[in-house]
Amino acid sequence: MNYLNKKTVLDIDVTGKKVLVRCDFNVPFDESGNITDTKRIDESLKTIKYLIDNKAKVILCSHLGRPKGEFNKKFSLEPVAKQISKSLNIDVKFAQDVIGESANITVSQLKDGEVCLLENLRFHKEEEKNDPEFSKKLASLADLYVNDAFGTCHRAHASTVGVTQYLPSVCGFLIQKEISTMSKILDNPKRPFVSILGGAKVSDKIGVINSLLEKVDKLIIGGGMAYTFMNSLGYSVGTSLCESDKLDLARDIMAKAKEKNVKLFLPVDNKVGKEYDPNTESQIVPADKIPDGWMGLDIGTKTADLFSEAIKGAGTVVWNGPMGVSEWDNFANGTIAVAKAIADSGAISIIGGGDSAAAVEKLGFADKMTHISTGGGASLQFLEGKELPGLSHLNDK
Repeated sequence: MNYLNKKTVLDIDVTGKKVLVRCDFNVPFDESGNITDTKRIDESLKTIKYLIDNKAKVILCSHLGRPKGEFNKKFSLEPVAKQISKSLNIDVKFAQDVIGESANITVSQLKDGEVCLLENLRFHKEEEKNDPEFSKKLASLADLYVNDAFGTCHRAHASTVGVTQYLPSVCGFLIQKEISTMSKILDNPKRPFVSILGGAKVSDKIGVINSLLEKVDKLIIGGGMAYTFMNSLGYSVGTSLCESDKLDLARDIMAKAKEKNVKLFLPVDNKVGKEYDPNTESQIVPADKIPDGWMGLDIGTKTADLFSEAIKGAGTVVWNGPMGVSEWDNFANGTIAVAKAIADSGAISIIGGGDSAAAVEKLGFADKMTHISTGGGASLQFLEGKELPGLSHLNDK
């Protein structure tokens, strides 16, 4: 899919126009209701600022969490409006609903260069169902539509696809950056091209693996999905996560890698635990000798060295998915080693959102990476070459 020909916010005249902007403000909160990571908000500010500077009337919308189509104060976007106000030093007005009276009044009172934020889109079950009536009402608030929520582009929802039926639709700067960076790397990667895949299941990444096997020089597999590969080689994996119905698939992938001359790396040792608990008793064992009753929760030290060596000297690295349960300090070493190896490699590096992005941020390697994607699922589909509905419905240049 070529999305490089999509119109951007620079291709339309926004002055004096009401512009509906789909952002991704799905940010984490602590128990006291404070935002703990503003990265997703910060990433959207460039587009918002451009619209303010060009005297648009800016109507922001987003989802937050999974309120299941009902109003739930816990998932209100009001704190986000306060955060944007603080970041841009302006007054962001907050509408108490999405398509109701509060939204209509708030929008009608906007002056050029002013900003409002609508309440959580997912307080309406029609949002995720891409309901035409809801889409029409949402679109009726505005003259133009800008999608800048890359993290939701793989979903055909009312605010990503539905509204494009009723408004001229373009992408914002964040989506433009995601498209151009990832397209450039996939179309003409600097070699050697190394891909690292982790995370829980092979079944989640079949498409991506098959797509990458056509492009990469080395493929490194860690995380929960590695145990399915190890089991397919006849190794006992104890109580590790293993998709026993995907063993043939794992063997097919290994055969395809061989046929394509792609060097495939699997763990040679693992850090295993007695139970799925951050403080469980643990030990490092060879990959083919995981004892009964133990589960793999991270790659071992020899594997960390092997993977780091494979990354050294790479021209391009794409990484999606941690090497173990990286949110637990006891089982984060493999993920830390891989992040450090990428940071030290000097390669052009794309970190594919989700847990790997969180790990890189948390470990302080973010500034050493070329591009950290804001969307886990969306970046996977992009790498796979699958259609992203939120992008394909935008206007072409």
